[in-house]
Amino acid sequence: MGCHELSWLGRLLLLMQLVDGVFSWGKYGHYAVCKIAEGYVSEDAMGTVRKLLPEWAKGELAAVCSWPDDIKWNYNWHWTSSLHYVDTPNSKCNYNYYRDCYDSSGHRNHCVTAAIFNYTNQLFSAYQGYNPRFNYNLTEALMFLAHYMADVHQPLHVGFIGDLGGTSVKVGWYRRKTNLHHVWDTLIIDTAVKTLYGSDLSAMIQAIQKNITDAWSNDRSSWESCIYNNTVCPNLYASESVRFACKFAYRNATPGTTLQDDYFLSRLPVVEKRLAQGGIRLAAVLNRLMPLQWLDDNQHEVA
Repeated sequence: MGCHELSWLGRLLLLMQLVDGVFSWGKYGHYAVCKIAEGYVSEDAMGTVRKLLPEWAKGELAAVCSWPDDIKWNYNWHWTSSLHYVDTPNSKCNYNYYRDCYDSSGHRNHCVTAAIFNYTNQLFSAYQGYNPRFNYNLTEALMFLAHYMADVHQPLHVGFIGDLGGTSVKVGWYRRKTNLHHVWDTLIIDTAVKTLYGSDLSAMIQAIQKNITDAWSNDRSSWESCIYNNTVCPNLYASESVRFACKFAYRNATPGTTLQDDYFLSRLPVVEKRLAQGGIRLAAVLNRLMPLQWLDDNQHEVA
């Protein structure tokens, strides 16, 4: 690696530290959503998923689910940054696609729900008998869809525009200073893994899977379904998220507040349920999209 590459890498790492926690469930959250989904993807659909996955994933969907976060700081991928979230007007605890789906430059249809529609449509074009006008990169479409399905279930990815989804709400998390968005992206999950699950993410995922089987078993079918039998319904997921943001994320978390056990223990069940819903819904979308079939190599190679 030359001096230029090392310099670029150093600037990238510095930038990632400065924006720590912005626009991402965090690797634990994305891994959990996709690992949960793997348990509910049909055998036929999983066969197609494995054909689309890049070689480095070694057949594991969860291995690729943080990829859109890994590449968005690259200049060539910077345009994807606005696709990880959607902001709503301040104190409006509801979501409206036509009102809310635009980026910071005012470009319409640049938000997480639009991205989910887009990449679902790309995969639909390939697997439901429609001859697309464009030769889509279906590997990238799968990785983006899996990632954004998780993002839209994080309540503060559908937070208020005035505080950038809680990013500018400075709070304490036990003994450290942070922002409210990072609490929901990463710190609630990290704290739970460390203090309740023996520093074992797989134990947390297993606990969520047990709740899906037991406590939430009657809810699963409603999570999977979409109105009018649509393939995917991200507007519903975003509407849920902003309601959770108002009811749980923003409540008792004003700037300067130090959040500790009361906040952590009362919000963790919300986080775990949203991870479960994201995983179940991702699996349902893939099952609706992907019958088992052979692919031409040029359909799914990663550039």
